[in-house]
This record gives sequence, C-alpha cells and structure tokens, in this order.
Amino acid sequence: MVHLTVDLIAKSRNHIKKKRGLSFTDYLRNLTHLYFSSKNIDAIGDLSACRNLTVLYLYDNHITFIHNLGFASNLTHLYMQNNNIAHIDNLHNLRRLSKLYLGGNRISVVEGLERLRQLQELHLENQRLPPEEKLLFDPTTLLSLAESLCVLTIDNNNIDDIRDLAVLKELQHFSATGNKLHNIEELEEMFSHWPRLRLMDLSGNPVCKKPKYRDRLITECKTLEILDGKEINGLTRQFLVQWKASKQARKAKKNKDMPSEPLIPYSLTDSFYVGQGPPPAGHMQPH
Repeated sequence: MVHLTVDLIAKSRNHIKKKRGLSFTDYLRNLTHLYFSSKNIDAIGDLSACRNLTVLYLYDNHITFIHNLGFASNLTHLYMQNNNIAHIDNLHNLRRLSKLYLGGNRISVVEGLERLRQLQELHLENQRLPPEEKLLFDPTTLLSLAESLCVLTIDNNNIDDIRDLAVLKELQHFSATGNKLHNIEELEEMFSHWPRLRLMDLSGNPVCKKPKYRDRLITECKTLEILDGKEINGLTRQFLVQWKASKQARKAKKNKDMPSEPLIPYSLTDSFYVGQGPPPAGHMQPH
C-alpha cells in the first residue's frame, strides 16, 4: 500500500531538487503544486503541512476514497481521473476549487459539490459503471453549480436524457459523446437554457443520425461555434437561418390562405327540388 504523505514527498527526487536550502517545514508551507500521478498511490494521508497547495495531480493511481483534503482551502485544480473512486466526498472545504477532474472512476451519482461555488470545469467522462447503468445527477448539486459551471464533460456514461442539466445556465462547453441521446427536440429545447453555449460534442449518440441533425442544431443555437468537432461557418448558419425563416413564412401563408372551417355545400333541396323523377311525398312543386 502506498499512501501520499509528507514522508513520501520528502523522498521524491523532484521535490528534493526544489527544496534549495529551505527547511522541510518551510518547503511544505510554500509548496503550491504537487505531482504524484502514476505512483501506485491508493490513499491520501496527512498533507496538512502543505497549506498553500493550489494544484494537486493524483491521476492514474488506485485511490478509492477522497479524504484528508479538508486543509486545502487554497486548492484550485484537482486531478483525480483514472482511480477507483465510487463516491464524491469530502470536498466541501475546497471553496476555491475551479477545475475538478474525475473521469475514469466508478462514480454513479454526481453529488457532494454543493459548496463548490467557484467550480468552472467538471470532467466526469468514462465512468466504469455496470452494463446499462447510467451516470445520474443530484438536483441539489446541479443547482449549486448553476452560476459557475462553464465546462462539463460526461462522455461514455450511458446517458439518454440531459434535461436535468438545464439549470446550468453558464455552460459554454458541453461534451457528451458516446452516450444514448436520441431526442433532437429535447436538445433544441436545451439551447434556450444555455444562452452562452459555444462548443458542443455529441458524436456517437443515436441523435446524430436523425435527418437534418446538424442543420437543426446550428439553426436553433445562435451562439454555437463548434459542433461535434467541426467549426460552424458563419455563412452556413446565415443560410440555414434564412432557409428556416422562409420555410416558416411559407407555412404560415399556406395556413392563412386555408379556410379555418371547411365549406359546407348549400343544399338546394332545402328550398326547391331538383331532379328528373317525381318529387318526394309532401314536397310542394313550384308554380
């Protein structure tokens, strides 16, 4: 078992070179970046001496639980992708955290981020979930991120519905490739909730095979600059918007020209009889 502790930092060649005559206590106090990716670490020990830590790299390890980070009130970037984390816990003291990388773990519910009011980027791609289980979002967590989150990555998580994400009104970059999104009308509706969206990638979803998929999304979202990795040409959008407006105008004119109620032919037999045979019984013949 390998625990990340100050003793492990002391043994690191990288940090020995940077110490430069400082006492180890002063060195830890001044430390802002800590690089311990791909070190077979399975737990985070006591790092409270690193009180000025702002960036922590712990990706590609074997960490199961997020803990012992309550001291890191100055932390802005946390990289913990490709570990064995199943629950998002113990992050409530990281009030300055702006970027959180948790892709490639075993997280089934996105929760526990209610106090991270400055979080701008959240990366949750490729969770290792049981077959057919999809990544879920706690509504309270989403609501707490509504004013800050600009980037959300949820690729390859069996997601078939993103309507819960409508509250993220500051979203600018959204990536949900390789999921199970299929309803294009729901996507079009989301754009009214995401007025700042500039980049979206839905490659590998069933919805991408819908007729006029790209044209419809480009027309509906005026702020979108890149869709599925391809830049949106301004002239293309202008043409599509004009084409849609023309189509709607023709449809409106057609509806206007059509009578609101079907015309009912006036029955001539109500006032006089027309025909070759004898009149019906009781019917008066004209003089």
